[in-house]
Amino acid sequence: MDQNKLEELLSAVKDGIVPVEEAIKKLEALPFEDLGFARLDLHRDLRQGVPEVVFCQNKTPDQIITIMKKLWDHHDHVLGTRLFPEAAETVLKGLPEAEYDPISKLIRLSKGDLPQPAEDAPYAMVVSGGTSDQPVAEEAAITLEFLGSRVVRAYDIGVSGVHRLFDQHTLLTEADVIISVAGMEGALTSVVGGLVSCPVIGVPTSVGYGANFQGVSALLAMLNACAPGIAVVNIDNGFGAAVYAHSILRRICK
Repeated sequence: MDQNKLEELLSAVKDGIVPVEEAIKKLEALPFEDLGFARLDLHRDLRQGVPEVVFCQNKTPDQIITIMKKLWDHHDHVLGTRLFPEAAETVLKGLPEAEYDPISKLIRLSKGDLPQPAEDAPYAMVVSGGTSDQPVAEEAAITLEFLGSRVVRAYDIGVSGVHRLFDQHTLLTEADVIISVAGMEGALTSVVGGLVSCPVIGVPTSVGYGANFQGVSALLAMLNACAPGIAVVNIDNGFGAAVYAHSILRRICK
């Protein structure tokens, strides 16, 4: 149950629309529900401002379907990450209302439209070094939009043609937080960190040739960046970067 649903329920009890007994039944599942193979954290949105998101990798299609349906009973919007195309076809048959994006590998169930930020709201800028980094960048950008944050994208602006990055200078300097997604040697994040005063979140990707070590070289480069004010998440973790950026934007908007 998210904060809006809880407020609606308590208001309905106060106004006499919903009996106390019915409200108690709705609250019985808090703070979690045991499905046997999973314990759903229904209290997370109230604690952290972000609902539980389903990590689909290594789960069976039946498990994904069951978990997402159950979460949808309690939330207007449910998100799943790392749903690979080979499993997506089966999952979508069991969740015909769902929307799936094969690039970011995100799946979403929604009752109505997602919350829309104001046009002048603080924003996160998601940048990527190359087009090959787009799946991770889109995981971050779409997650931010799911959470209700304003997002500006700028992809394929890596250091091999650094003039492309400078073309985005105004948007970069006006951003409230930047997610920098890069593979290879991960240099983009250091350059971005040296240009702006806002927090920068580095996301190393597993994109690169052999000595990239599936993202380890980019990870170490970002951790060793000489530019201050950079935080770094795990390899290919666009979702984690998005949640971090969203928490910053939420504080700004309070």
